[in-house]
Amino acid sequence: MKALKSLLIDDLLQRVNASPFLFVVDYTGLKVDKFAELRKRLSAVGAEIHVFKNNLVKKAAEKAGFPGELGAHLTGQSAYVTGAKDVCAAAKTMKNFAAEFEKPVMKVGILDGKLLDAAAIKALADLPAREVLLAQLLGVLQAPASKLVRTLNEPAASLARVLKAKGEQ
Repeated sequence: MKALKSLLIDDLLQRVNASPFLFVVDYTGLKVDKFAELRKRLSAVGAEIHVFKNNLVKKAAEKAGFPGELGAHLTGQSAYVTGAKDVCAAAKTMKNFAAEFEKPVMKVGILDGKLLDAAAIKALADLPAREVLLAQLLGVLQAPASKLVRTLNEPAASLARVLKAKGEQ
């Protein structure tokens, strides 16, 4: 039995170390078919949800070096969401699913080793998609260059407009 627990802890530790985030959710009252639907939706965004015993997660969290406050939230029926891709997409999927079915309830999360409360995870879910954020960043980076080009181009454009107006007279 002890060897089995050790294997489970190692498996969980491997999942947690491979993921930049960990969400802890309370899935009390969630039917099996709805849980399967949640798994499918999370899989579409590169995330997974698993159920482990809370004491095994506490031991794996200690080994991973997570904040000690996480243990206080590991009570009741808890499921654990991890993923290798976009944390915002996983948070958005969880938020949308909870809005649709009123379950699961977000307890706490870990992002890059820092503890997040449910409100912070909701804020992550409200962020635009990664591609939109990259496009906005690109626009901000290109703005000074485009202003410079317009400024350098304006004297020549003004001269061309004056000459055209003169030519039309």
